Amino acid sequence: MIQTRVIPILLLKNGGLYKTINFKQPNYIGDPRNAIKIFNEKEVDELCILDISATDKKQSPDFALLDELASECFMPLSYGGGITTLEDMDKIFSIGIEKVVLNSVLHKNLKLLSEATQKYGDQSIVVSIDVKKTIFNRYNIFSNGGKKKIKIKLEEYINKLNDIGVGEIIITSINNEGMMKGMDTSLVKNVVNQSKSPVVAVGGIGDLSHI
Repeated sequence: MIQTRVIPILLLKNGGLYKTINFKQPNYIGDPRNAIKIFNEKEVDELCILDISATDKKQSPDFALLDELASECFMPLSYGGGITTLEDMDKIFSIGIEKVVLNSVLHKNLKLLSEATQKYGDQSIVVSIDVKKTIFNRYNIFSNGGKKKIKIKLEEYINKLNDIGVGEIIITSINNEGMMKGMDTSLVKNVVNQSKSPVVAVGGIGDLSHI
């Protein structure tokens, strides 16, 4: 029997809850506190909170808000956005959040990933990868909320993560994100086949048939 998990991802911007389409058109949809209460009632397996504005604004995580959200949350919680140091991770873990999600910072400082896994254990570290499909059916990695193209092949990057060891990989299709018309299953399959870590697939789910 295949064990599955449903992990809603909440996108934060300036303290509010937003929805995006292809990483663009951020639309305010409410207070993240209310969303967490809803997911508590639905008893989802995990919850992931990503601040989509922190990296671009070069801001540290909003620890006060995270503390408030973590106190409301009854399920395991992960957080990403604006994390650049082990000290940031120390604060996040001290709040009670179980996992940190790293993305853009690793394309500047991959050594941070090794330091984090050594200090906290790889089970606490998640790497998020945002990719965009080209007209030639190739996948390019982007950072900074899909704004900056990274000059490394997806396969090569996953091999680097395999060598270091991470708890999970979140793979997001920028092309499909927010469209609710289905996932890029070829992308997901390729990453699952190559990764030594569990993979969380994001981008395009609109109904149960897509899952």
